[in-house]
Amino acid sequence: MTSRSVPFFNYPALFTQDEERLTDVVMGVLRRGAYILQKDLAEFETALAKFTGAKHAIGMADGTNAIVLGLLALDLPKGSEVILASHTYVATAAAVHFAGHVPVPVDCGADHMIDPKAIEGAITSRTRAVMPTQLNGRTSNMDAIREITKKHNLILIEDAAQALGSKFKGQGAGTFGAFGTISFYPSKLLGCFGDGGALLTNDDEIARKVRLLHDHGRNENGVIVGWGTNCRLDNVQAAVLHYRLGFYDKIVARRRQMASLYQARLGEIADMSLPPAPDSDPNHFDVFQNYEIESGKRDALRDHLKSNGIGTLIQWSGQPVHQIKELGLNRDCPATDRLFQRTFMLPMNMSLTDEDVGYVCDVIRGFYGLNS
Repeated sequence: MTSRSVPFFNYPALFTQDEERLTDVVMGVLRRGAYILQKDLAEFETALAKFTGAKHAIGMADGTNAIVLGLLALDLPKGSEVILASHTYVATAAAVHFAGHVPVPVDCGADHMIDPKAIEGAITSRTRAVMPTQLNGRTSNMDAIREITKKHNLILIEDAAQALGSKFKGQGAGTFGAFGTISFYPSKLLGCFGDGGALLTNDDEIARKVRLLHDHGRNENGVIVGWGTNCRLDNVQAAVLHYRLGFYDKIVARRRQMASLYQARLGEIADMSLPPAPDSDPNHFDVFQNYEIESGKRDALRDHLKSNGIGTLIQWSGQPVHQIKELGLNRDCPATDRLFQRTFMLPMNMSLTDEDVGYVCDVIRGFYGLNS
């Protein structure tokens, strides 16, 4: 086994792997002086709506504020409780907080996704909405979640930051409820060269309110008709994203291929738990934003990988939302606590070659004494 370097994520490769075409895209925008709310953004929003199946797609400055503005558009009573997964980035809970409401993190299930039973157990008289995080490129069991929201007359929204193109029973992540949000952070499946996001909705009134909120309260004629803020996706980023969306299916196909390679080489290791393999569940179409695994020997295995030049990562710096004491959420999530003693992520990105994935697998199999 020849040693090599496999970083967890290769940020320079986002540009250098397609430098000539990306330079043309960016320079085309700059030469036109088309920076804010220009045709590149409108074209991207149209293409994104078509791709996701949503009626409206609104480019936003980032995924976090997309949630904030979506919540503001719902006009919930101040201090409403919004149930969300603890296994998510703090931004999900922060968005609820800054929209004037109370985040209620709950446990995840064996699939690392929000546990529908935990949702139902957390409902109180103050609960107004449920927001699953569509995690790691997988969509939650939306049948079970929708049944709960209908039963208790709650609003369903989605943090689909990591799940563009993921589907549950043929329906795209971000399109199940009142609205869903996407992130275009550079390391996401569809990434730009900075912050970026989008809000998806089939609700005309939510779309109208969000478009006002994200552009200083200005309507389509440029007239200020209410309070708003600045949360627009800039035109350079929109042009880059529109270009990359044109071959997004190939990006998803490649990630699913890498997941299959991992599954074939690592699936037999009893100490490890892998994500569901592509096409292993007809209800789910996963796009593998991340490859989050479990190991009973996690820390030793990560050290072994690092010593062999392989980067790994524990999501959220190893701290799910309910464990952040400074936020004062005071929730018990024992299944999530157990998960975060075992879980970490292997490299999964478009700079990886088959040889890179094979090397990662060889090193892991060597750790478990399986290469002979």
